[in-house]
Amino acid sequence: MAKVQAGLGTSHIPLLGRIMDVGDSDKAEWAPVFSGFEFTRKWIREQRPDVVILVYNDHATSFDMKFIPTFAMGCAEQFQPADEGYGARPVPTVKGAPELAWHLTEQLILNGFDLTIVNEMDVDHGLTVPLSMVFGQVQEWPCRVIPLAVNTVVYPAPTGERCLALGKALRQAIEQFPEDLNVQVWGTGGMSHQLLGERAGLINQPWDLSFMDSLADDYQRLAKISQVEYIRESGTEGCEMVMWLIMRGALNQVKEVHRHYHVPVSNTALGHIIFEQEAEP
Repeated sequence: MAKVQAGLGTSHIPLLGRIMDVGDSDKAEWAPVFSGFEFTRKWIREQRPDVVILVYNDHATSFDMKFIPTFAMGCAEQFQPADEGYGARPVPTVKGAPELAWHLTEQLILNGFDLTIVNEMDVDHGLTVPLSMVFGQVQEWPCRVIPLAVNTVVYPAPTGERCLALGKALRQAIEQFPEDLNVQVWGTGGMSHQLLGERAGLINQPWDLSFMDSLADDYQRLAKISQVEYIRESGTEGCEMVMWLIMRGALNQVKEVHRHYHVPVSNTALGHIIFEQEAEP
């Protein structure tokens, strides 16, 4: 039986991918950012997940105003890094896990979540930057990845309560898969940031830290945060944090083993947290 081994939350700031791609991640000015992932890279080598279900939002790369799914499951054998206007990132092709992805899709739809099934798409920085930050620069990703895309770009985004419920249903579906797999669920995006408008550059550090403090044990309260409140307190792009609730919903009792927070990065707050699943009583 497959099992959820751990959960991870992290920002997916595109600049960090660029810094790694050009070989500048060792420079002194970037040390406070990348040093926060040194623990993570050691930890992931010890954990050795078979599959990562990576929750992210597409940035008008594979989906645009013609077609905007609320939740979309990538069921393909592989996914190419997307060209977001400057050429594709020089990172490995993402290898999917189609048998597990199709199983999850079936179970989630039967449980009332109307997922869009995607058999071909390129994946942008929302997915590839977290992989790079966690695994580093590698010749191939050391595990298979199932992309789970969430609309947090066009109003209305799914509510936190719906995302939390999806995470819980996702866990149940994972545990019904007969193959013995260690699975991790990653929630990406955030933290507070606003890219456009009069409040461009907004960062709300107290809000971010409170969110991270509450994620382990007070996540039900976080699930009640409205999109209006996200926009008011954490900027127009802050609602990306609902994707962390999918990760949290996929876990039961957790132990926080690592946390990292840094501001600013590209006028954005960077947050990162790791939860290990505690043993069932």
